[in-house]
Amino acid sequence: MPLLDPKTWQSRPLSGPEYAVTEPATGDTLATVTLASAEDVGTAAEAARSAQAEWARVPHFVRAGVLRKAGDLFAAHADELREWIVRESGSIPGKAEFELHVAAQECYEAAALASRPAGQILPSEAPRLSYTRRVPVGVVGVISPFNAPLILSIRSVAPALALGNAVVLKPDPRTAVCGGLALAAVFAEAGLPENLLHVLPGGPDVGQALVADPKIPVISFTGSTAAGRAVGEAGGRLLKRVHLELGGNSALVVLEDADLDAVISTAAWGSFFHQGQICMTTGRHLVHQSLYGEYVERLAAKADSLAVGDPHREQVHLGPIIDDAQLTKVHGLVEASTSRGAKLAAGGTHERLFYRPTVLAGVDDQTPAYAEEVFGPVAPVRSFADADEAAALASAGEYGLSLGIVTRDAARGLDLAERIPTGIVHINDQTVNDEAVAPFGGIAASGTGARFGGEANLEAFTDVRWTTVRADVAPYPF
Repeated sequence: MPLLDPKTWQSRPLSGPEYAVTEPATGDTLATVTLASAEDVGTAAEAARSAQAEWARVPHFVRAGVLRKAGDLFAAHADELREWIVRESGSIPGKAEFELHVAAQECYEAAALASRPAGQILPSEAPRLSYTRRVPVGVVGVISPFNAPLILSIRSVAPALALGNAVVLKPDPRTAVCGGLALAAVFAEAGLPENLLHVLPGGPDVGQALVADPKIPVISFTGSTAAGRAVGEAGGRLLKRVHLELGGNSALVVLEDADLDAVISTAAWGSFFHQGQICMTTGRHLVHQSLYGEYVERLAAKADSLAVGDPHREQVHLGPIIDDAQLTKVHGLVEASTSRGAKLAAGGTHERLFYRPTVLAGVDDQTPAYAEEVFGPVAPVRSFADADEAAALASAGEYGLSLGIVTRDAARGLDLAERIPTGIVHINDQTVNDEAVAPFGGIAASGTGARFGGEANLEAFTDVRWTTVRADVAPYPF
């Protein structure tokens, strides 16, 4: 029996317009969903707050059981969910399988959170028991994007629920099913009580209402830096806790001792995986000058060898860009870069939403596709003379999400990494990595630091309460 039934997947009525969920590869309508309006946010938040109080009192092992069951269901319904991710988001099957794997792991890790020690016994100057206890924040608002829709929703939803909170989730309407309705269906089948998870697909007005609602004290936002700045500003005025995981323009530094036979595949994956529509995508290839010419030639050859097409009906390496607006942005940055002198070594063309993997050589600080986050399959390559210049180039710019360093001397790679501000570092790997057990987040324009995995989730979705207990009423001088 299918998990997702269009007749029942929106059990709660929403008041927004109908929206056609479209397959980017073909333009076909996969389903029709009802979007939320800003008014629906208040209704959902009130219902979530009412249900959350009881959920917080449920024994930890019961909450953990729901999360474990949810993890099992992502595996049990993998074939159905994989097809939705492939067709709705333009993902190749391997990327969809990775999303399903991480979703299950996020649920299992969240289940373990439910039984984590809840506080500490503190010393006290008075004759009393003094301790801290972590308590749920109440209702968590989650705003998630289209590019890895299942992962970028579940990694906030699962730990928030496990820790005793309710959740109001606003997925991007372009991936309303695999980024939202699929989660609701999984948790309903897993036994999550009603009104603890509300899915409100919608536009910016719904996100703004989510941030503004006084019944939602914590916002977990994943998206562009521009949108994140607006969310952070609005939340700050309301003294809300806002967790921001934003954009990036991550560097892959290839030192002179790197093995090019090994590194080209790694480099191509970093820039072209899921059409470059990943916040951690390798947006800048910094290559030692002794390897630069060969690196460009071999990366361009690799790009030319990759198949681009419909990932649901063909075996391809890259699928479609999500929509025309994103395609226009990507191609505009490539054209602006070549007009400023960058050399097009591969790609730079497209058929409908299928953009060829692109390699740009001869880039500098003024090259748009090098200086900005492209969010497309574009690999700008720049040379450096020594480690000092590599560190300076990798550190330049407003972002600080992920960093890859390739060298035969891992200790040297770690030493170089210490000189480059970033939230994530991978030695002898590219920049796109994710694990449910690992903290994830960037600095500067890439976000407000690590907020996923273990202790980071505890900090994100609970408050610390100080409590004291005395045997008798405390005496005072007056």
